[in-house]
Amino acid sequence: MSIESLNAFSMDFFSLKGKTAIVTGGNSGLGQAFAMALAKAGANIFIPSFVKDNGETKEMIEKQGVE
Repeated sequence: MSIESLNAFSMDFFSLKGKTAIVTGGNSGLGQAFAMALAKAGANIFIPSFVKDNGETKEMIEKQGVE
C-alpha cells in the first residue's frame, strides 16, 4: 500500500464531513493548527472570539474549501 493510498484511506476513515467543530483559541498557535487539521478532515469550523482578529485562520480554512 502506497503512502498516497494510505493517506486517502485515513482521510476517508476519519472524515468529519457534515460535522461542526468549535475551536476555542483557534486564531493562533495550537488552536489554529487544530482548526486547520479539523478543516482538512472536512469539518465546518467555528472559532468564537472576544476580540476581532485579522481573519487569517478563516482565510486559511476557506482555502481548504470548508466553511
